[in-house]
Amino acid sequence: MQPNPQRPPGRPISVPGVEFSRELRDDVLAGEITLSVRLWKRARVKAGGRYRVGWGEIEVDAIDLVPFAAIDDEDVRRSGEVDRETLRQRAAHAGPIDEDTLVYRIEFHVRS
Repeated sequence: MQPNPQRPPGRPISVPGVEFSRELRDDVLAGEITLSVRLWKRARVKAGGRYRVGWGEIEVDAIDLVPFAAIDDEDVRRSGEVDRETLRQRAAHAGPIDEDTLVYRIEFHVRS
């Protein structure tokens, strides 16, 4: 295998991170949160991808582009939020979300 000229020898390959609010990060790493809803212009993760979260790592099981109306009570529970409106507000940092707004529904698990 040829060395990568873009990476200095001995330097580890970095794993891109997925950002979660500080108050959610520990629950993500404990496996209590297993779903995220994101308002992105394009997908930033892929199924099977592994992503750094704080001191741990998650693996994406599935990513789907769905209208917010498709987010149900089970999704809300898995996201760690108390209700759909709280989830909508958290996901809306990039813009307003109504029932027809397309969002990425991301299922994941913690890598051990």
